[in-house]
Amino acid sequence: MSGSRKWVVLAAAVILAIVGYNAWKELSRDRLPDGIATGNGRIEATEIDVATKAAGRVKDVLVREGDFITAGQKLAQMDTDQLQAEKRQAEAQLQQALFAVETARSQVTQREAEQASAKAVVAQRQAQQDAADKRLARSMQLIVRDNVSQQVVDDNRAEALGAAAAVEAAKAQLAASEAAIGAARSQVVAAEAAVDAARATIDRIDADLADTVLTSPRDGRVQFRVAQPGEVLAAGGRVLNLVDLTDVFMTFFLPTESAGRLGVGDEARIVLDAAPQLIIPANISFVSDVAQFTPKTVETELEREKLMFRIRARIPPELLREYITYVKTGLPGVVYVRTDSTVEWPENLQPNAGRK
Repeated sequence: MSGSRKWVVLAAAVILAIVGYNAWKELSRDRLPDGIATGNGRIEATEIDVATKAAGRVKDVLVREGDFITAGQKLAQMDTDQLQAEKRQAEAQLQQALFAVETARSQVTQREAEQASAKAVVAQRQAQQDAADKRLARSMQLIVRDNVSQQVVDDNRAEALGAAAAVEAAKAQLAASEAAIGAARSQVVAAEAAVDAARATIDRIDADLADTVLTSPRDGRVQFRVAQPGEVLAAGGRVLNLVDLTDVFMTFFLPTESAGRLGVGDEARIVLDAAPQLIIPANISFVSDVAQFTPKTVETELEREKLMFRIRARIPPELLREYITYVKTGLPGVVYVRTDSTVEWPENLQPNAGRK
């Protein structure tokens, strides 16, 4: 036998071995032991819409469809010209308010000085009143013995009355200065409130400016670019649609008899059509409590008229992180679950995905 014929025979033998192995594997999977059920589905993942908080124009989109992204990564930038102008205006108002505070405080100091002066005047007028009252008292005693004239007594009485009036006037001036101090202090409070309001406005604008930078809330992949640079969006307008590749699952359907025996957390196995050699471990994360007709997009071996329960098998996040660049949604496959916890998984359904 020539060398070329030997290679042909060897290649044919290898092909037959591979085909035979795959056929045996499929047949072994078809012959599942009692207590293990299966359903068809497609890989899905949690979708996240990255949207604007406020209305505005899209300045730039920094990622493309299909790009892998990490939590906190900058994805898009909204136009900030209007917010920057508002911030400059608020900063100017803050400076005005700070100047108004200093002016109001100087007014308080001035009014307090006027109050001190008014107190000194009151003390002076009271001293003058005391001297006038004493002079009047002495003259009243002397006139009894005709030692002074009536004119002196009248003059002293007029002086005493004038001194009393001067004291009252000084007290009124003191009361007015105290009221002026209260008014000046209220102006300080109002000016300080204006400062707080201006600072709060700046803080609010800074928060709005921070919101113009759209970042990724978690690791994932860009699925769609909904908006393009230059577009004007309303508040809540979508810019990007992301897929969270750390929350991947397969939704499938089982009849009542099988679904009723499953619980959240139960083990499952996923085999994808694109990689039938990989047995992916998973856990049941959701079992519907309401039966429904099987959607037409899901193929099952049972009759479509039968009510089915929707079930979700979630792939462990740590395994997804290991293969995050290979994760793709929409891939069809098969999910295997145990409806009897005492049944051992067959050898061909032992997990091998993630093994080093």
